[in-house]
Amino acid sequence: MQTPIRIVIVDDHAMLRKGLAAFLMSYPDLRLVGEAANGKEGVALCIDKQPDIVLMDLLMPIMDGITATRLIHKEFPDTQVIALTSFGEERLIKNVLEAGAISYLFKKVSADELAQAIRAAQNGNSTFAPEVTDILIQSLQKPQPRLETLTPREREVLALMIKGMGNNEIASDLVISPSTTKSHVSSILAKLGVTSRFEAIAMIMEDSFNLGDFYIE
Repeated sequence: MQTPIRIVIVDDHAMLRKGLAAFLMSYPDLRLVGEAANGKEGVALCIDKQPDIVLMDLLMPIMDGITATRLIHKEFPDTQVIALTSFGEERLIKNVLEAGAISYLFKKVSADELAQAIRAAQNGNSTFAPEVTDILIQSLQKPQPRLETLTPREREVLALMIKGMGNNEIASDLVISPSTTKSHVSSILAKLGVTSRFEAIAMIMEDSFNLGDFYIE
């Protein structure tokens, strides 16, 4: 029997925590191991429980979710943080991805979609709300110095990575072999100077904000 994915919820709204707890109970492969009302409590819970996944709100008292994400990512690199928020400001997206969050979702997400995102994060794969994906994809069209080293095909692969596709899905979409896809991904990470997919995505956001011209009309 598969070991359940151990999850901590960090949110200052008690009713939302209660709803998420009920949602987790309906999936046999997901298990709630703790709840916290702010980032400081969330970090303490991670020290005590060492969960696989943290569902992290961003705007909270005492310690915000971005600061908590940064601390968790530094001290517990095997714990994946999913930003789960009501806000989609570009600055929040950039900051929490830089802090180490693997995914960014809105609280309106369906139960099945959230369960899928949790499983994906457990396997090291990112999931983004469609609005966030649009922001990230648009950023690829901007003249960012570090993206200029990528070939047109590598940009295509990176765009599909942002959409949360794994290597096999990318290979199928682009009609190339999985080994070729793996080679492209490795080249992208090397050229961007990062070690993981979500670090690459955070870098794209960072460059976009540094340019100061990344807006959705």
